[in-house]
Amino acid sequence: MSFAKMARLPVARRHWRPLAAALIVLFVACGLLSCGKGKVPNLGTGNNAYVTIPNQGSVLMLHIDGATGAIAIQGSTPRLVGVSPYGLVLSPSKKLLYTANSLSNDISTFKINSDGTLSLIATTPDGGSTPHEAVIDPSGKYLLVTNSGGTFDVSVFSIDASSGALTAVAGSPFYANAGPDEILFAPSGNFVYVSNPGSGMVTAFTFDTSSGTLTRVPGSPFFSGAGASGLAIYSAGGSQYLYVANSSAVNRGSNTIGNISGFVINPTTGALNTIEGSPFFPDVGELPSALVLDPGGRFLFATTPGSSFSIWCFDLNPTNGQLTVANESPFSESAGGLFALIDTSGNYFYIGSAESHGVAAYPYDSITGQPKTVLDSPFSTGDEPGRMVIVH
Repeated sequence: MSFAKMARLPVARRHWRPLAAALIVLFVACGLLSCGKGKVPNLGTGNNAYVTIPNQGSVLMLHIDGATGAIAIQGSTPRLVGVSPYGLVLSPSKKLLYTANSLSNDISTFKINSDGTLSLIATTPDGGSTPHEAVIDPSGKYLLVTNSGGTFDVSVFSIDASSGALTAVAGSPFYANAGPDEILFAPSGNFVYVSNPGSGMVTAFTFDTSSGTLTRVPGSPFFSGAGASGLAIYSAGGSQYLYVANSSAVNRGSNTIGNISGFVINPTTGALNTIEGSPFFPDVGELPSALVLDPGGRFLFATTPGSSFSIWCFDLNPTNGQLTVANESPFSESAGGLFALIDTSGNYFYIGSAESHGVAAYPYDSITGQPKTVLDSPFSTGDEPGRMVIVH
């Protein structure tokens, strides 16, 4: 199955060369006629992105404008009843896209065509019980999916290097405690962390890179806080820190609902040790659920539903992992708790919102973390989005 035909961007690829030539002539003419001073606009083409729409049973193709950060819908896979794609992940080759389908309990494999459209090439049955989130290990050899239904486990599949086909590894699925939600690899690829919102815990595994099997880390699961959900890992100078958004944790002496736990990852065992001063939270705000680190590793952002004190920004100390609330944070901007990610090629910050049925977009100040709204943001996706990936 392929994308239904939809309107393309105003500037189609086949018109780019003549347009570029015309712009060059215009710039030269402006110089000769003193048309006015100012910087030549950035004419970068930007990046494609994909977002799941669970209620519609489809995946949208988006284009991110390289100059403004604005989002335009480019097309959609056919809508399917009883599928509900939620988690999605991009292969390291950027030629395949996988979706975890929570209603049909399977995994779809899409080929990314040269024009960015998607073609369904395979459906892997027995993807798990209510498959939810998906991640690929740093080597690109294995796909892992959390199953939030009654089995409460993680399915692990080997990925065929030539076709992208999935095969369950020996011993899969692996028990991951009640209601496994987000899943994240440590950059080393040796450890895997899964959040368990219902119990406020984090389940930790060692990962065998030769077989794909998961083994529980001694002491796991580790307590984080009520509603433990979003995960992020900072790694630098031999140290690795795990951060967890505890969306419903109560903070003593504060009206803030929710906080961010910080842990030092033991480099040998993968065990978690609480960072001094954890948990971290601002003076106001509530219900943080999605986390993202900026590419420079200076800031950790947490996003919440609504538009009041909704974007939390913390300065990250790389020597000990401690978080300090950034100046003027939290920021009262339209946000959301579905996902948070950053387009590393343009420093644009994207937030999935259930309230707006769309994606909020911001450039942010690399010194202060202050977001600034992109024109026409939030951008509607027609229905509540699930997860989003950007093809850099």
